[in-house]
Amino acid sequence: MKAIIIDDEELARSIVKEYLSAWPSIKVVQECNDGFEGIKAIQQHRPDLIFLDIQMPKINGFEMLELIEQPPAVIFTTAFEEYAIKAFESHAVDYLLKPFSKERFDKALQKWQQQNPQQRTAETQKLLDAAGLTPAQNNRVVVKDNAKIKIIPTAQIRYLEAADDYVKIHTTDGCFLKNKTMGYFEETLDEQNFIRIHRSYIINIQLISRIDPYEKDSHLAVLSIGVKLPVSKSGYAKLKQVLGI
Repeated sequence: MKAIIIDDEELARSIVKEYLSAWPSIKVVQECNDGFEGIKAIQQHRPDLIFLDIQMPKINGFEMLELIEQPPAVIFTTAFEEYAIKAFESHAVDYLLKPFSKERFDKALQKWQQQNPQQRTAETQKLLDAAGLTPAQNNRVVVKDNAKIKIIPTAQIRYLEAADDYVKIHTTDGCFLKNKTMGYFEETLDEQNFIRIHRSYIINIQLISRIDPYEKDSHLAVLSIGVKLPVSKSGYAKLKQVLGI
């Protein structure tokens, strides 16, 4: 079994390696200092298991996992993050609260071995969705742009558009695809700044220039950047409430 340790603290990585020495069936194929290195290592080695710190420079552990199409099994390591621990406890994904003992480490590995891959994948996805609802996660969006990773502050988002299994994020720097649903962004983005005006569109209300009537019971939102987007009947009701019209 191949494992990768992703943690910006050298001491934390060495402790995981030391504890793993009692598990000869698991081989550490790489250690990584941050999420960028972690993504490359996972793509190269296709590990069976990763030990992943949550708080890291550049991108955090949750954001890193979101960028991997088929993430491996994960045992998270964390020093704090109360919200994250609550999320872990509501899903069958294990975590190690630093500093952790060898006994607690062994229990996490035993739990991992007992789960089937489908269950691990489903629960990890639920955890990522739950984490996305927290204030620490909803002020930026991390996307892959070809081989590069881009961090988009939500203030730079103009509007979002449904695009099959993806969401197209229109920003001041161009368009980027994210493998999430419109429902996910409707829940996670600040409702004071972003409104779903149509099943296919969520807009930054700061950019609205005017709302024009269009056909029967529908409207068009005209943005300051010149874009016109359809507004459904329910979307118009939301806009009237937020804009006070």
